[in-house]
Amino acid sequence: MTSETEEIVWQGRFITTKTKGKWEYVSRARGIKAAVILAVDDGHVLLVEQFRVPLDRPCLELPAGLIGDEEADEAVEIAAARELEEECGYRPGRIELMGEFFSSPGMVSESFFFVKAHDLVKVSEGGGVEGENIIVHRVALSDVTAFIASKRAEGCAIDAKLLMLLPLVG
Repeated sequence: MTSETEEIVWQGRFITTKTKGKWEYVSRARGIKAAVILAVDDGHVLLVEQFRVPLDRPCLELPAGLIGDEEADEAVEIAAARELEEECGYRPGRIELMGEFFSSPGMVSESFFFVKAHDLVKVSEGGGVEGENIIVHRVALSDVTAFIASKRAEGCAIDAKLLMLLPLVG
């Protein structure tokens, strides 16, 4: 633990840049967290493809979304279920919390809660809220490796969290 004082350099609606001693890093504003959802049903996994401005290209990812960005003290399970339905059009019968993880701890203080969605029921086409333009992919677990390779060949970025699929496909 350092005794350095944390200083806010800039804060927007969703992110804050900070310094602490010689370190510069980014955090989510207002204590907002995220949920990342592994939704596997009937031998298939739900993946999403969405244009990501920082990468300037589409990215293939597990469904995910913010917790508490609209309602303070929102439960992880409630947010994950809401986001899965918004993004993919599937309603989970049950959400299993797997724990809190940190994606890039040398540069970002953001954490995410990893959850598994069970007992999926398709209720809509998904696609996210207005302006997100999310493409939903329902991919057979046996085809995941080839599917990811084909998306990469198309120029799609691949989110590192897709590595969580390795135990299921290999």
